[in-house]
Amino acid sequence: MMTSVFEESNLSKAIARLGLPAMLGQLTTLIYNMADTFFVSLTQEPAMIAAVTLCAPILLIVMSIACVFGMGGGSVIARLLGEGRQEYAGKTLNFCTYAMVIAGVATAVLGLLFLTPLAELAGADAENLAYTQDYLRYIFLGAPFIMLSNGFVHLFRSAGLIRESTVGLILGNGVNIVLDYVFILPLGWGAAGAAAATSLGFACSSGYYFTCMIRQYRRGSSLFPVSPRSFRPSRDMVGSVVSIGIPGALITVLMSVANIVLNNYIAIYGSDAVASYGIAYKIDMVPIMLSVGLSQGVTPLIGYCFGAGQRARMTSAMRLSILYGILLGGIFTVLFLLAGRPLTAVFLHEEDLIDQAGYFLKVLCLSAPTLGVINMVTSYFQALGKALHSLSITVMRNAVLFIPAVILLNHSWGLTGVIAAQPMVEVLLTVICFVLYTLELRSEHKASPKEAFRRAQPQS
Repeated sequence: MMTSVFEESNLSKAIARLGLPAMLGQLTTLIYNMADTFFVSLTQEPAMIAAVTLCAPILLIVMSIACVFGMGGGSVIARLLGEGRQEYAGKTLNFCTYAMVIAGVATAVLGLLFLTPLAELAGADAENLAYTQDYLRYIFLGAPFIMLSNGFVHLFRSAGLIRESTVGLILGNGVNIVLDYVFILPLGWGAAGAAAATSLGFACSSGYYFTCMIRQYRRGSSLFPVSPRSFRPSRDMVGSVVSIGIPGALITVLMSVANIVLNNYIAIYGSDAVASYGIAYKIDMVPIMLSVGLSQGVTPLIGYCFGAGQRARMTSAMRLSILYGILLGGIFTVLFLLAGRPLTAVFLHEEDLIDQAGYFLKVLCLSAPTLGVINMVTSYFQALGKALHSLSITVMRNAVLFIPAVILLNHSWGLTGVIAAQPMVEVLLTVICFVLYTLELRSEHKASPKEAFRRAQPQS
C-alpha cells in the first residue's frame, strides 16, 4: 500500500524512509549544476564558469514554475490520502501533469523570445554574455522536461512512491554527467554543451516518470488516471493546488531574484570574483539541498498526519526533523571550516581563485545549522495548506532582510560584506521562524482537529 510509509509506527524510521530518498533526490538535482560547473571548469575559462553561475537563478525560476503544480499538488494529494480520498487525489495528480506540460511549453517559447534581456538581467557582461546566452538557450529548449521532472518528484513522493521518485532523479543525473563529459570535452561545446546535457538528463527522468504512471494505471491504481478524459479539474481542485503552489513557487522565485541581485553585486568585482563565489556557493549548496530534501521528504508525512487528525504525531515529526536538520548542518559547517580550500581546488586551478573561493566557503557555511529550522518551518506551513505563511518567511528573508543587507554591507565591507550577508540574515531568520512556529503550534492546539483542518482549506 502506497500510504504505508505515512503510517509507520516508528517516527524516526518514517522520517528516514521519506527524508533520505528526498535528500538524495535534492543532492542529485544539485549535481546537475555541479557537474556542469566541474566539466566547464576543466576548460580553465573563468568567463565560462561565471556564465554557468549567472544562469543558475534562471534555471531555478524555471524549476519554480513546476512547484506550482508539483509542491501545490503534492500537498493537496498527501492530505487527500490522509482523508482516504484516493480517487480525487488521482484526479488532482492528473490535472497537475497536464498543467505542467502546458506551462513548460509556454516557458520555452517566452524564454527563447527574450533570451538576451534575460542573460543581461542575470548579470552577464561583455566578457561572458555569449556563454550565458548559449547556456540559457538550451535550458529553455528543455524547459518542458525540466518542469515535468521536478514536478513529478513532488507528486510521486506525496503519492508514497518514494523509490520511483528517487530513481528518476538518479537516472536523469547519470545521463547528464555522461553527456557533460561528451559535449564539453571531446566535442568542445562549452556552456552550450553543459546546458544541453542538463536538458537531456531531465528529458530522460521525465520519460521514466511517465513509464511509471502508465505501469500504475495498468495495475488499476485510481491514483494514476492517465486518460485525458479524467482531465476535468473542478474549481475547488484548481484553487486548492494553485493556492498552495503559487506561494510555494514564489518562494523559489524570490530566492532566485535575491541571488540575481547578489550576482550583480559580485559581478562588480569581475568574472574571477563571480567564478570564485560560484564554486563556493555550489559546494555550500550541499548542506542546503540536503536540508531542503529532508524538509520536503517530511512534508507529505506532516500533511498526511494533519489530514488524519494525528496532531501529536505531527508535532513529534517536526521536532525530530528540526533536530536532524540542525545536526546535519553542524557537521557540514565543521567540515567546510576545516577543508574549505581543498574542496574548492577540485573545481579551480588558479591559486588566487582557490584561496578566494575557500574563504567564501568558510563564511557561507556558518549558517548551515540554521537551515534545519528555516526549511522545516517553511515546509510545515506548506503541508498544512498555509502557503502564505511560508511565503511571508521567504519575503522576509529575501526582500526585507537579504537584499538590503547585500546593498548595505557592500558599501561597508566590499566583497566580503556581500558574501557575509547570507549567514547573517539566516541566523536572524532562524529566530523569527522559531517564534512563528511556536505561535502557530499554540494556535493549533487550541483548536479541535476538525476546526484546524477547516482553517487550512483554501477559500473559494
